[in-house]
Amino acid sequence: MKILVCISRVPDTAARISISDDGKAISDTGVKFIVNPYDEFALETGIRLKEQHGGECVALTVGSEKSQDVLRTSLAMGCDNAVLVKGKKDQDSFSVAQDIAAVARDISPDIIIVGRQSIDYDSMQMQSLLGAMLDMPSVSVVSGLDIEGGSATCLCDIDGGKETITTTLPCVISTQKGIYEPRYPKLPQIMKAKKKPLEIRDSVSTGNRTEILSMEIPQSTRVGKVLSGSDSDIAEIVRSLREDAKVV
Repeated sequence: MKILVCISRVPDTAARISISDDGKAISDTGVKFIVNPYDEFALETGIRLKEQHGGECVALTVGSEKSQDVLRTSLAMGCDNAVLVKGKKDQDSFSVAQDIAAVARDISPDIIIVGRQSIDYDSMQMQSLLGAMLDMPSVSVVSGLDIEGGSATCLCDIDGGKETITTTLPCVISTQKGIYEPRYPKLPQIMKAKKKPLEIRDSVSTGNRTEILSMEIPQSTRVGKVLSGSDSDIAEIVRSLREDAKVV
């Protein structure tokens, strides 16, 4: 089985974000970058499929040469090799999907696995875009997966419950928290990952379909008041709700 896992390099969830001088991107000054958390579930799923069925697990990302760090993490977790597509500046989801689809056509994977969304732009489009571009069935928000023969049975999260979808291979799936707990690579695996193959390709994207006009940090206008349980404070709460908030 050939498995292609697509990952993103994103700012750490604990990072303090600022906007670049042009007002159209996130500044990377002083920001630590990590493997997108949802993509960690995709990586673990791909590696487990390789362990269960044999074959090859390939990690892929589209980005700058700085993105080699997340690919090395993927190799340390258990991927066999990795591909970096040197993306163009500020590619949107459609443009990134074009580059991923080009690699997929070359290596002909049995399954393509992505995280349900990235935590930076949260577009949640990649699985659907790849399915359309490659003419493959696609299944989203998968929290359980079983592959037998030429079919994949997916347990998917939906509003208020779960549903089971069976599809043929090759296919594209997006993974959700709960499918597997991502492993942490040990030091020997990290050292071995430095010697695993990492292929670098040029982007073949035809360009973006969307344009970022501006970014800004949300401003908080909420005014907080700390009150006790005294009679005077209770009276103040009632007054504020009636006169300030006008909800009573």
